[in-house]
Amino acid sequence: MGKSVSSSSFTRDDLIRYRLKVRRCLDVFALMLDEFRFDTDRPMTGLEIELNLIDADAEPAMLNAEVLEQLADPTFQTELGQFNLELNAQPRLIEGLGFDEYEQVLRDSIGRADERARKLDAAVVLIGILPTLTQRHTVLENLSSNPRYRILNEQIINARGDDMRIDIRGVEHLQLRTDSIAPEAACTSVQFHLQVAPDAFASYWNASQAIAGVQLAMGANAPFLYGRQLWAETRIALFEQATDTRPDELKAQGVRPRVWFGERWITSIFDLFEENVRYFAPLLPICDDEDPLEVLRSGGVPRLGELRLHNGTVYRWNRPVYDIMDGSPHLRVENRVLPAGPTIADLLANAAFYFGLVRELCEADRPIWTQLTFSAAEENFHAAARAGIVASLVWPRRGEVRATELVLDLLLPMAARGLDKFGVPAAIRDRLLGVIEQRCVTGCNGAVWQAGAVAAAQARGLDRPAALHEMARRYAEYARTNEPVHTWPRD
Repeated sequence: MGKSVSSSSFTRDDLIRYRLKVRRCLDVFALMLDEFRFDTDRPMTGLEIELNLIDADAEPAMLNAEVLEQLADPTFQTELGQFNLELNAQPRLIEGLGFDEYEQVLRDSIGRADERARKLDAAVVLIGILPTLTQRHTVLENLSSNPRYRILNEQIINARGDDMRIDIRGVEHLQLRTDSIAPEAACTSVQFHLQVAPDAFASYWNASQAIAGVQLAMGANAPFLYGRQLWAETRIALFEQATDTRPDELKAQGVRPRVWFGERWITSIFDLFEENVRYFAPLLPICDDEDPLEVLRSGGVPRLGELRLHNGTVYRWNRPVYDIMDGSPHLRVENRVLPAGPTIADLLANAAFYFGLVRELCEADRPIWTQLTFSAAEENFHAAARAGIVASLVWPRRGEVRATELVLDLLLPMAARGLDKFGVPAAIRDRLLGVIEQRCVTGCNGAVWQAGAVAAAQARGLDRPAALHEMARRYAEYARTNEPVHTWPRD
């Protein structure tokens, strides 16, 4: 959510005032899109990475406050669970040596966090869902100390009026009830940010939606939850269910979920913010003192605080972002599809694939969203979350095709051309996209490696919990080398 909050007691007047203010912000945003100059000269990128802390037994270590205190680094902050951290990398261009700079910064930053964690007999690991998590770890008492998490939990549970139900059918079946949003802390992801011009935003968002399934197929890294093997990217189903504010009656009426793929291609970023206001009740009705219209009329840049806060409580897999940097407003697509890890090298390969492919698709003569139905894009997304790298996806002029075949034959060359347009040197481009290529050739991404390692351990006679712990320890050891996951030993 980004913004700290301090009050958990909201009145009817708070809700009324907030609704009026958020609509005023929406009106001002519409004026800005028509009249205002947004920062578009040199589009920046950004990365947010969620991390897990583990102890010597590869179980979650509830130490984020202690690690943050030792780090004293504003690029790190808490996430939902006490075993989570988030790293916000400094935005940068990816032209020239941008990706190499990202890699160095990430290795240095995560290395520092790991060093501080080791002083506390813990370590940092990048993974979609920590496989040694149990229900006793994801409880209300283990939420981070920032008040916003408790308040958000209270608002979601109150809106639902019932316990959360998790029901995921995959390789195995998991059913449980929980009285808090704490299971969401199991989901650790990476977000890619891409700054875009207002008139190009719809194209970039549509293209991001169209390739979300492909991204998941290539990057799945969360096959286990609470000891069960479920989807290749179980994080998708868990996040959708663990923050669902709808009781069964509202689900039956077709009320939209707060974790939302969407339902249509868009023509403007305004479509998304307007949908947020129209479809979703406020969770955190907190107002500030700004009059956005007066700020705009006086030549200033409105913060639009209420609109941004509301946007932060609607969890789209590709989220629109309005932000201000150095006094200039800009727009970003926040791509929230992928899990963290397995390594920084894998993460940056995923980033290069996304940035390059989305740009090439946006600049195509015939846009992908004019050829692919939105429902097919959503079906691809969930098919890839379930099956991962062996998923079959629907693609224009290809029909149903294996994800690996689609990537090797069509999408990798497109991503390469897109990176060329960003000014990424050929050597860097080929090194990063080569990781995606080799995942396709070997059939191995993070989810495949994890499932194979657990199966091999169980074949040697270990029970499931012991196999998961052994796998998690090996995963952390191999991840520290920064060698891509497709090169890891698979016995």
